[in-house]
Parts: sequence; C-alpha cells; structure tokens
Amino acid sequence: APHHGGGSGPGQPLGLDPDDLAACVSCGLCLPHCPTYRVTLDERRSPRGRIALMRAVEHGSLEIDDEWLDAMDTCIQCRGCETACPSSVSFGSLMADTRETVARRRGPSWRLRVGLRLLERPALLVVLSRLLGLAQRAGLFRRTGLFPARVPLHDPRPVGRTSGDVVLFTGCVMDVWMPEVHGAVEQVIEAAGSTVVRSGSAAGCCGALHEHAGLRDRAIGRARHVIDALPPDIPVLVDAAGCGAALKGYGELVGTEEAHRFAARVHDVHEWLASDPVRRDRLVGLAGPSGERPVVVVQDPCHLRHVQRVDEAVHEVLEPFASTRRLDDHGLCCGAGGAFAMVQPELASGARDRKLAALHRAGDHPVVSANPGCAMHLAAAGVDVRHPLQVVAEALPDDTRGDR
Repeated sequence: APHHGGGSGPGQPLGLDPDDLAACVSCGLCLPHCPTYRVTLDERRSPRGRIALMRAVEHGSLEIDDEWLDAMDTCIQCRGCETACPSSVSFGSLMADTRETVARRRGPSWRLRVGLRLLERPALLVVLSRLLGLAQRAGLFRRTGLFPARVPLHDPRPVGRTSGDVVLFTGCVMDVWMPEVHGAVEQVIEAAGSTVVRSGSAAGCCGALHEHAGLRDRAIGRARHVIDALPPDIPVLVDAAGCGAALKGYGELVGTEEAHRFAARVHDVHEWLASDPVRRDRLVGLAGPSGERPVVVVQDPCHLRHVQRVDEAVHEVLEPFASTRRLDDHGLCCGAGGAFAMVQPELASGARDRKLAALHRAGDHPVVSANPGCAMHLAAAGVDVRHPLQVVAEALPDDTRGDR
C-alpha cells in the first residue's frame, strides 16, 4: 500500500488518508488475527479500535493523550489484519503515518534509540557484539529474545566475491550474529546455478526498525544508503523476512523512480528460488530419496506472509528436502515484531505463548523460520529454530558445499 507520509495539516492532526480511514467498516474479522488483541481482549489494542481512535483524533473529537499513544505504541505492525480484512484496509500505511506522530509526541525509548544508532555503525556493532559474546560465556546476563544463544566471538564471514549474478543482502545484526545463515543461503543459491556477492557492511542496516519506530526521515536515509551501496541491475536477494519487506517498500518510502526500480528487483530468496523452473529443478535434482526427509514445522514470519505474501515459496523450496508441517494458528504473530520484544516485553511474551501452543500442537519437531527476530524470540523460550535454507544446505550433496 502506498505510504502517504503523515504530515499534519489544518484540521488533520495525523494527516492520514481519509479513504484509508473510511475503508474500515468495523466488522471485527481482524480481531482473531491481531496478536495484541488476542492477549489483552482490549478493543484499543485491536486494528479496528486503533482505526477508531485515529478517526476520532483526525475528526477533532478526541485529543492525543497518553492512553491514545499507548494504543498506537503497542501495535506490533505484523499486518495480519490486512490479510484477514475483506475491505482491503491499508492498515500498514495508516499505522506507519500514525507512528510518525507518536515519535514526535513520545520519542523512542533510550534503549531503542541507542540500538538504532548502533545498527547504523557496522564496525561498532561488531566490536560490541564480541564483548556481548564474552559476557554471554561468562554468564553475566540472562538469555532474552533480543540475542542469539551464542553471539560469535570471531568473525567467520568470508570475504566472498566482488561480483556475481545476484547480491545477497546481509543486513546488520544478522550479518554479525547469524553469519552461518548467510553461508547456508549462499550455498543453496550457488547450488541452484548462480554466483553471489554479499552486500556486507557497505550497505549495512535496511532501516526497517527505524520506520517501525516512526523515524521516517532516518528510514529514508538508510534506504538511500542501501540503494547507493548495492550493485545495479542484478537481483537483490534477502533471507530475512523483515528486511525483505523493507527493501521491497523502498519505492513507496523514498518516492523516487530510482527507488521504485530498486524495489522491483528485490526478492525473498525462497521466492526467487521457487519462481524459476530451471533453478527449482536444479535444486530438486540434488535432493535425496523422499523417504529420508526430516520433518520440520514451518513458522511463517509476518513480513513474509502478510506483507510480502510469498510464504508458500518456503514450503516449495523445502519440500524436496524436508516434510513440512503447517501451524494451525492462521499466521498469528509470534510477538517478535522487530524491536517489539524490547519495548513491549509483556505483550511480546503473551503473543509468543500462543505461538508456542501452536508449535506444541504441531508436534515435537525442529522449527524453521525465515526471520532472525522470530528465530531469536522463539529460541529464547527453548524452541529449536533454524532458517529454512540451513535445512536445505545440509541436505545437499557434499560436492556442492565448497569451502563453507
């Protein structure tokens, strides 16, 4: 959905698109798909309740106060309501514009501000991550969903190629904390017949968390930096659902023709692998006998299912290598939501409890998730979580593995 840019105008405190506001008919079909409503049963924590509060402020019948700000601050922005909505309400655009007002009235917490600044400085992120890894091993802090089980102490990232058929966007935290995922993804891409160049620290952070926090100007700055840093005219592949959604949204965020062209060549890596028959058949030819496939439970990240809407590609890519189980919760958010677990830990834990119940109903099997935030949030509760392409990479014949 287009991002209109929440600028306040005369008689419009939020500057929201009136057509978007009017599209919601308050039917309530979104309620079962909203994680914060499911946890609280509070209409102010539901999509239709939040839209009603937006309307009231926009029409001048309600003042912006702490209660109103809390209602907007507690939205995970999972966009599950959009998938369920029969009226195609652009809730993501409404909330993105509203969060700009929230950021002006009540800026991000100091922890989030520090974290966002850190994401913009790759070298400092590496140094502090090494210190975090040492602190973990010394048992100096309790495990939370904000960190992986073991932050690497050394930099295992390869120098890699300087050119390739595709560029793998490696991001910021994931590049430092989960480099093994990028290694597995690169191996699968090359087994499918392409060569990979990594974006690395030259591109750095995609700005998704800045945009979620309502810091639109800084998100635009990150988007322009990424566009300038990446090679032109080749596909940009992303193995993190949240980053992929952000990069695909650069056209609407930045609003330039260059940004729209860039966004058009961004693909989730599973989407890219599944969309081409030659790549797909090449991978299928590398799979072993179907009887030897392990069973895995697929957790669909919200930004893959509800924003990019390419979650089926994960199953298509996995199926020759693993027997996939689906959850019965209709894509309900796990509660990670980028930085949501940091700023709203109680709501995040409540949402995760529902996801854990769904995982339990799916059976005692390893879980795969195509988003690092989801993986860390679930792993902190004791779930064995991996990236889908790690499962594929391990199933490939030895002669396709190279030196990784």
